[in-house]
Amino acid sequence: MLRSGTGIGANIEEAIGGQSRADFVSKISIAYKEARESSYWLRLLKDTGYLSENEFASIHSDAEELCRLLAAIQKTAKDKRNA
Repeated sequence: MLRSGTGIGANIEEAIGGQSRADFVSKISIAYKEARESSYWLRLLKDTGYLSENEFASIHSDAEELCRLLAAIQKTAKDKRNA
């Protein structure tokens, strides 16, 4: 969870400093995959009892919103690259 969770921010920072639009899209895509992985780990932590239902609901909601935001950024950047 620590690795995938911190990987999101690290890849977003790399995307911001990307050398090209393709580099930006690549790093945002990796950040999106890390966010999906974090969502998986959160579900696993809930299913094994490490997180209560209330803890999970709050954190997982934020994780899913982050996934939606990164997916939208990724789509917009790809569309602009192909225009």
